[in-house]
Amino acid sequence: MLSHRFTRRTALSAAALMLGAAALTGCAGENATASGADKTLSIDYATYNPLSLVIKEKGWLDEAAKEQGVSVEWIQSAGSNKANEALRADAVDVGSTAGSAALLARSNGSPIKTIDLYSQPEWSALVVGKDSKISSVKDLKGKTVAATKGTDPYFFLLQALEEAGLSEDDITLQNLQHADGRTALANGSVDAWSGLDPIMAAAEQDGAKLLYRNLDFNTYGALNAREDFIEQSPELAQLVVDSYEKAREWAGEHPEETAEILADVAGLEPKVASTVIEERSNLDVPATPGADYTKVLGAIAPTLVASGDVSKQESVDEALSTIVDDQFASKADASKISGE
Repeated sequence: MLSHRFTRRTALSAAALMLGAAALTGCAGENATASGADKTLSIDYATYNPLSLVIKEKGWLDEAAKEQGVSVEWIQSAGSNKANEALRADAVDVGSTAGSAALLARSNGSPIKTIDLYSQPEWSALVVGKDSKISSVKDLKGKTVAATKGTDPYFFLLQALEEAGLSEDDITLQNLQHADGRTALANGSVDAWSGLDPIMAAAEQDGAKLLYRNLDFNTYGALNAREDFIEQSPELAQLVVDSYEKAREWAGEHPEETAEILADVAGLEPKVASTVIEERSNLDVPATPGADYTKVLGAIAPTLVASGDVSKQESVDEALSTIVDDQFASKADASKISGE
């Protein structure tokens, strides 16, 4: 059964979520039930998480939850930072982020665990305008760069700078949400942008150039759940993971339709959406967050402390050792979710 707290959550709209943590904190905990149901599962969807779009579009989770007397509340996340805000504020039970963002959140006390992996993407890169004279990461010294703090593109930027012998102190960072970073690059307000797909692919279509790519600096797509939700509603957590497994299988068999769903939700040209799905997403990744996942997080862990985003290494070490809960992904079963 869901706890009383899960039955008393405000049905936040996607627009309200994007207003930020203050709005979320003010709304969490109030009575809210969609369609008159007395229990609600709140979960996010995001253009950087194509499987979430498939699940929402197909209605699989909604139907499966309805059979258990639960209504599903879908809330859009504009980035990992926003998903983390929603999870911490108890505005969603399950939210999708980059692995690095999940580790950051848990290191700073957010009660979340990674219960499933939805992709192993190359979704971040450093981007410059089509007429830019910048030709290497070293050329960013003294320049203004846009990035969304607390997300994979931000940590991608920090790692790229370190590799080039630079640090955040060598640039002027503009902390902008992903879409705003693209706009700032396009209008010349910043010299470079640490981008995120599918917004980055759309910028490329408009002439922007990828200055620097490195698959190893991208962390997994992590599906995270609040610990109290896991403890009090394990059957719903399993339902979510089973739905993701069904979406993973379906997306593998229908890449063109998956791209169409992404294009429709994100407002992308079909060709751009296809690039994201077929070349950069890698949705065919094992669902269980295992040793490969923690290895990637371990590589980014020192950066969290060096950047000042986490106060001490011990907090990161503790988070790294406790962030995974693989009980649901290890027994994920797509056949339990009906629908075509």
